[in-house]
Amino acid sequence: MEALDLLLKRVSVTRLTDPAPTSAQLDVMFRAALRAPDHGQLRPWRFLTIQGEAREQLGKLMAESLRVRLPEASDDALLKARKMPLRAPLLVVVIAHVQPHPKVPASEQVLAVSCAAHGLLLAAHAQGLGAVWRTGDFAYDPYLAKALGLTGDEQILGFIYTGSPEGTLRTPPDVEPQQFVSEWTGAR
Repeated sequence: MEALDLLLKRVSVTRLTDPAPTSAQLDVMFRAALRAPDHGQLRPWRFLTIQGEAREQLGKLMAESLRVRLPEASDDALLKARKMPLRAPLLVVVIAHVQPHPKVPASEQVLAVSCAAHGLLLAAHAQGLGAVWRTGDFAYDPYLAKALGLTGDEQILGFIYTGSPEGTLRTPPDVEPQQFVSEWTGAR
């Protein structure tokens, strides 16, 4: 795939099916992620892969987490939480591991991990895979973070659901850069 085509045509794919990425495809995805800008070479990222039956275990943890957060959650809401990880054959939990540093603030480290997540998405698309980056309440839930083994200086930035696209990919809409770009001339 041509690099500019990749950058201009990548779309989030929400309807995912088997097969999951192969180990070789995952290796490429993680190698792309590790090329993210990283001031100070801190490598402030960590990733968890979840597939197979582990997705069901994650679903149970999500339902437990929801019950802790919202004790009045309905059975339907709990079932929905339990089924969330089953929407793709493989999930990648993107984790920011922020480290104290005199020149690289926490915000820059989180931005670096966000770039790494975007690299994962681009590499998935380049290999003909589908992927979507999801956050939602579970990404910010301390119960779930603890259950997944995160430490106090780590935070979930999202869940990248990936697999084979179901159906044809949508065409991204054309967005005119002029809507978002202006020139600053230095005048006040």
